[in-house]
Amino acid sequence: ALVRDGQPMNPVRIYAGPKVDDRDQVVVFISEFQPPPNLIKAIAATVLDWAQDARCNLLVCPEGLIVDAREEEADRSVEVYGIGSTDKAMDMIRKNGITVFEEGVITGVAGVLLNEGRKRDFDVITLLSEAHPDYPDARAAARAIEVIDKLLLHTELDARPLYEEAERIEMQLKNIHHQTEVAKKPSEPPRPSMYG
Repeated sequence: ALVRDGQPMNPVRIYAGPKVDDRDQVVVFISEFQPPPNLIKAIAATVLDWAQDARCNLLVCPEGLIVDAREEEADRSVEVYGIGSTDKAMDMIRKNGITVFEEGVITGVAGVLLNEGRKRDFDVITLLSEAHPDYPDARAAARAIEVIDKLLLHTELDARPLYEEAERIEMQLKNIHHQTEVAKKPSEPPRPSMYG
């Protein structure tokens, strides 16, 4: 169980927003852990089965794309790449100005969903947001949310809380880095002894 604010929660959860008028309903699957490799295909198939049974028209899988050390400025640019399982999904990516992920490997549930979506002719889009390798990158998550907001035409998503969290994490890291540097500095050099 995951515990948040003193309450146990399932580490895999599904949230759904209300259906309003003719707007698309947004459903979010969240997993707090990396599934073992032997379960990835079954999980992806189950998610896609559920999406088809619920008559969803699009699956979007945001993922982090680990990049080498990026600049540490708070205003750094985070690139988000997209790849789709169908021609329609690829058209959505291009029409929204998302950089196409041209070559590489996408593993895990997102990779299997892309392949399974292609096989079933179901629209799956995987978004790869450049992320820092050493800590949870809220700035990368915020950029992914901004791109998802472009794709979901009738839904407005607010990435501001994630940018605020990114600034908080970055300040904590700067403080830790500063404390580490201070701790590394040698204390005052030893005074010469009287009998030298």
